[in-house]
Amino acid sequence: MTARQVAQLQTETDTTSVPASTMVRCSGAWTVRGVAPVEARLATLVSAAAGEWVIDVSAVSALDTAGAWLLHRTKRALEQRGATVRIEGLRSEFSTLLQLITARAAVAEPVAPPKVSLLARIGLQTWHSLLNLSGMLAFVGESAMVFLRSIAQPRRIRWRPIFHNIQTAGFEALPITGLLSFLMGVVIAYQGADQLRRFGANIFIADLVGLAMLRELSPLLTAIIVAGRSGSAYAAQIGTMKISEEIDALRTVGIGPQELLVQPKIIALVITLPLLTVYADVAGVFGGMIMANAMLGISFNVFLDRLDDALRLSSFLTGVIKAPVFAVIIAIIGCFQGFQVSGSADSVGRQTTVSVVQSIFLVIVADALFSIVFNWLNL
Repeated sequence: MTARQVAQLQTETDTTSVPASTMVRCSGAWTVRGVAPVEARLATLVSAAAGEWVIDVSAVSALDTAGAWLLHRTKRALEQRGATVRIEGLRSEFSTLLQLITARAAVAEPVAPPKVSLLARIGLQTWHSLLNLSGMLAFVGESAMVFLRSIAQPRRIRWRPIFHNIQTAGFEALPITGLLSFLMGVVIAYQGADQLRRFGANIFIADLVGLAMLRELSPLLTAIIVAGRSGSAYAAQIGTMKISEEIDALRTVGIGPQELLVQPKIIALVITLPLLTVYADVAGVFGGMIMANAMLGISFNVFLDRLDDALRLSSFLTGVIKAPVFAVIIAIIGCFQGFQVSGSADSVGRQTTVSVVQSIFLVIVADALFSIVFNWLNL
């Protein structure tokens, strides 16, 4: 690289003027291959910005986008530090390129968002939450109207999607639901066996496992599994269809998205979740039986006899009754969040996550309310 291909920089400072004036003389080729030596030096000069600056480019032999951008960036940095900058000796063709760079940079520069106070952020978040709640209530009302219309006109019920959702949300969830319920029964029996052995109350392991699984853990655990497995799938499916404009296509041909996409999922989940809960009851009690036999020497027959004495029909029904309510919550939340998808595929993942979090939260809240009501009714 010859000396003429390298950008050069020379500075002169006039301290007699008020304010102090600094002359920067540029020469050589200010191109992508030649500006590297002067870029670091310009950064040093910018850090000492003060007074008036004159950038003389009359001796510049060549200027490309890289050199023009460096001049623009230096001028802007000096002005941000309070200095007055003037560029002299710029040839007409170089001036056009520098003006283009300046215009493009002004468009590309991000605008800093206005600062919002803490109180304003709380207000905005509250308002967004109220809008979301209003949309949710409207969605629930629309779903209820579609369901009542289907009851009045049974031919409107789409059985094929219902059976498909029963298979995906019910039969395909049996392995994971059974395994986790079995392990939960094992854990409860293992944790309780040592404490019961100290008081000679080994046989009450059946009461512990049976009541814990049938009344609380089986319906709650099953609902959480279904929320993470099926609720998220509902949100992702409807969200993807909305992005690909399939929802709009359904409305165009006269098919209501509620009847085709939402109602079959709700009906299928209301059918399958109670059955999965009963299946989880059996798996959890079976896991407790195995651990009770291994740690306390209680045979299966003795365990079942004690279980029959300890449990009442109400203990079983309190768990099963919760399941349809949990199913409606999971299906409504999953479908609603799917319809909230907008923009790009990133929104699908975001709303899917929101659906799982909201479903699990509301299921736990509903379970707590059930506990209060059952305790008030002495069940």
